[in-house]
Amino acid sequence: MLTINVAVLLAVVVVLRLRRRTQPRSRFDEKMTVVIVLALGVVLAPTPVGQGILSLLGQAASGVTQAGR
Repeated sequence: MLTINVAVLLAVVVVLRLRRRTQPRSRFDEKMTVVIVLALGVVLAPTPVGQGILSLLGQAASGVTQAGR
């Protein structure tokens, strides 16, 4: 049986939506992209990959704030 990881499926959908031309997008299309990206974030957040991304972003943010002092 073939299983599909929801996070991978959402990532593919996001990449395909963002590769399209940007000019003819409607507001609904933009809102739908935001909803899909948020869903991807919710799916990734509790995973080790999501925790690693959060840690990396936290380190980058603290580095930027320390550099600004």
